[in-house]
Amino acid sequence: MPSYDRLRELLDPATTVLLTVECQQGVVGPDGALPELADEARSSGALANVARLVAAAHEGGVQVIHAIAERRPDGRGAGRNARLFRAAERLPVQQLSGTTAVRPAAPIEVAEEDFVVRRLHGLSPIQGTEVDALLRNLGCRTLIVTGVSANVAIPNTVFDAVNRGYTAVVPTDAIAGVPSDYTPAMIRHTLALVATLATTDEVLSCMKRPRRTGRA
Repeated sequence: MPSYDRLRELLDPATTVLLTVECQQGVVGPDGALPELADEARSSGALANVARLVAAAHEGGVQVIHAIAERRPDGRGAGRNARLFRAAERLPVQQLSGTTAVRPAAPIEVAEEDFVVRRLHGLSPIQGTEVDALLRNLGCRTLIVTGVSANVAIPNTVFDAVNRGYTAVVPTDAIAGVPSDYTPAMIRHTLALVATLATTDEVLSCMKRPRRTGRA
């Protein structure tokens, strides 16, 4: 884990953005398409920790971006070049544009100043979306990555962030995957090599600063 001073330096509100990944009702909600993942996100406390981080970001003037995965009812534009995509077509709950499935899940609260970025294809909320351009326009240097899943989207997001020159900070208790013992192994053997790891409480302690009135 980084020193407190180093983490606080990385989490300067002027250059930090908090990203929630697929924390949507159809994924981590009680009636989501993937009950095992939803149960893990909730029982582990990961979803509650994401909500705590979002609330602290709102209070401390850290920009929040919610990354949502969805598809058109007709499926146009969606990829079928991976087993995961083809399996998603058969799930009982579809992440269809405009439905409750693609709304941010409780207890996460979306503020007026947040961005909600939706993607119709791919595995990452950064590749092929407007997230990278938003981050650059916001002056982001550090990206806090939270959400699901630790199996695919979270590592993909971290890799994409690092490849684009951002420093990725991962609150290790604010991400979830299945089975439950996979997440700590992935953190230790993969994310630890490319991201700065911390706990939610450590990140929160660095975010408790006076709210800024605007970005430089």
